[in-house]
Parts: sequence; C-alpha cells; structure tokens
Amino acid sequence: MNTTPQQNTQDRPARLTVGVVGAGRVGPALAAALQLAGHRPVAVSGVSEASVRRAAALLPDVPLVTPAQVLKAADLVLLTVPDDALPALVEGLAETGAIRPGQLLVHTSGRYGTKVLDPALRAGALPLALHPAMTFTGTSVDVQRLAGCSFGVTAPEELRLAAEALVIEMGGEPEWIAEESRPLYHAALALGANHLVTLVAQSMELLRTAGVEAPDRMLGPLLGAALDNALRSGDAALTGPVARGDAGTVAVHVSELRKHAPEALPGYIAMARMTADRALAHGLLKPELAEDLLVVLADGANGTHGTDGADGTDGANGTDGAPR
Repeated sequence: MNTTPQQNTQDRPARLTVGVVGAGRVGPALAAALQLAGHRPVAVSGVSEASVRRAAALLPDVPLVTPAQVLKAADLVLLTVPDDALPALVEGLAETGAIRPGQLLVHTSGRYGTKVLDPALRAGALPLALHPAMTFTGTSVDVQRLAGCSFGVTAPEELRLAAEALVIEMGGEPEWIAEESRPLYHAALALGANHLVTLVAQSMELLRTAGVEAPDRMLGPLLGAALDNALRSGDAALTGPVARGDAGTVAVHVSELRKHAPEALPGYIAMARMTADRALAHGLLKPELAEDLLVVLADGANGTHGTDGADGTDGANGTDGAPR
C-alpha cells in the first residue's frame, strides 16, 4: 500500500521543534511543509480570528500560545509578521529574554536580510532570512505550491548550508541574495507580481465596461501566452501598438481611458513610456515612429487632445489596436 509523505515522516523522530509567530498566510504553510519533512510544529501564535482558523486548519492540534511561549517551546521559530512589524517584534523578544542561545530564528520578509535580526543574534540566536517568492492563500494549497518555489535566502556564511537545506526540505529552490541586495530583490518581485494583479484586475474592469461578459476567460489565454513569452524571451516578446509605434492607436486608447476610466490613464501612460523605451533599446521600435508615439503620450499626460490617428483613422495602420 502506498503511503503519503506525512505517514512516512511519522515513522522517524522529528529533528527540530518548530514554532510560528504570526499565523498569517505564510507561517502555517511553511510549518506544515517542515512537518512533512520530519520536523514537529509545537506552538503557534495568532491574534485575529482568521489567524486562529488558519492555524487550526494547517496545524491541527498545535497549541495557540503567546509569542514568548512559542520561543520557549521551539528550536526553530518562524517570524511571519508584516515587514513593518518585524523590527519591533525582534527587539521586544530580545529585550524580554525570550530568545534562547542556539535557537534558529527565521523571518520570511522579502525586504530584510538578517541585519534586522541583530538583536536576536546578540542574544545568541542563529539568524536566517528565507523569503518564498510566491503569493499565499492561507490554505493547504500553499503547501503544494511550495514545490519548486524559489526562496530568497540570506544568512551568515556559516549558516548558508543550513538555510538552503531548510528551503530544500520545504520543497523549494534556494536563491542566494546578498544582504545589501534584499530591498532591490523585493522591489523587483513587487513590481512583477503585485502590480500584475492590479493590471489584470483593471483590464477585467475595462473589458466589462466594454460589454465583455467573461473577461477572465478572454484574458486567460492572452495573458498566459504573454507571460510565457516574456519569461522565455524577455523584451523580444514585446508586441502591441506601443512596440509597433502605432501612435494613432495609442491616441485612441488615451482618449477612451480618459472618458471611461480616468484613474487608469496615468498607469497606462507610464507603462506605455517604459514599453517604448525598452522597445527602442532593443531595436523593436523605429526611432521615427517613437517620436510621434511619445508626443501622444506627453499630450495624454498633460491632458491635451491630439488627433485619433495620423491618417484620421482609429490607428496608424487602420487597425483596432488589438495585441498581436
């Protein structure tokens, strides 16, 4: 009879006791993944009703206690609180003597490396920064999604192997990030992932306004192909009216957005300018076409009205501007 990974781990002794401070969407999932690898979650802290539910679902039978009690019970402690709350939490735990020498203290913030854990280091803890480059739902699905997920890893050099081993045990792929590069690393992820959600949600709203009944079904294949092409080919995957230099089509877009969704216009103009710059730099956009395009974008940003197209049509080539 086949056995699950968790059944297999029950037949061998746990190597580390694991605690979670901050039962948001990330902490319980990582603790559950460590449990599958043979470690033993023993304590979790959480305040909100949602945190309590997540802990109960992903870490059943693990007691809900205070942060200080979590540190008292666990060899490895996951600090999974919001970025802005992390420095004060670490300082408070150190000042109250909650941190034990030799204790592994792991935070999951993308913004910080291990310097934020200096108060814990002075108390004898072993600091690790392990940031999973993934969005979390707060459900058991997250544990499965950790398979193959990249983790931004920062640690003292003598703890690098231990940090990478923990990531591998959770099913992830460790990617070393230098301490001084953590803010840029995190900005890059936010630019790609967080802003992508905003762009997709905004696109769906505009499609509904245009009368599309199932914008998610319409966008799914298009965005899936665009993402795949971008990951494979980078800037060579650029398509659409900006990359082609269709100034007339872009002028129509600006006019329609000003009319139906003025809040979306600044974002459209900013992204169009960046797209034009990248297309120019990679030889995809002809300089003579870029000039008219940038004039249209400048007029749009200034609130002035240009013509709908250089030849009086809806697009420079008489097209409707659909991506191709």
